[in-house]
Amino acid sequence: EEKGLLGSEFYSENPVWPLEKTIANLNIDMIGRVDPLHEDQDQYIYIIGSDRLSMDLHMINEQVNQLYTQMELDYKYNSPDDPNRFYYRSDHYNFARYNIPIIFYFNGTHADYHQPTDTVEKIRFDLLKKRTDLIFHCTWELANREERIRMKQ
Repeated sequence: EEKGLLGSEFYSENPVWPLEKTIANLNIDMIGRVDPLHEDQDQYIYIIGSDRLSMDLHMINEQVNQLYTQMELDYKYNSPDDPNRFYYRSDHYNFARYNIPIIFYFNGTHADYHQPTDTVEKIRFDLLKKRTDLIFHCTWELANREERIRMKQ
């Protein structure tokens, strides 16, 4: 499996696009499955970090979800004291540490989490598409704004 956040660490220290011109990082990691907590209501996605550095980013994500996908945006893992510490454990963190607003889109853990048994036939492509639609609309809104999103003070 992965050996930490080496790729995003390298990029954030050697960016192709200057970090001061980077508006946000939308991290997509494991968005095609359903966790045990949502087996009965699978129209969800976990949102981690959207409000930590910019309320504008958080509100944009909320608004495009309401307009286009109407999924449950679950903030269970967004708490600063979440024992899983997902905010610190995926590639977006190497952008957040440079004060770049992030959203980590995540479907949660499941029995195959980080196991060789997490195979392609277990992906729910209907959910993957809907979740990708949310991310697309959030990205589109960020890219086409007149002004940059504001940072929290």
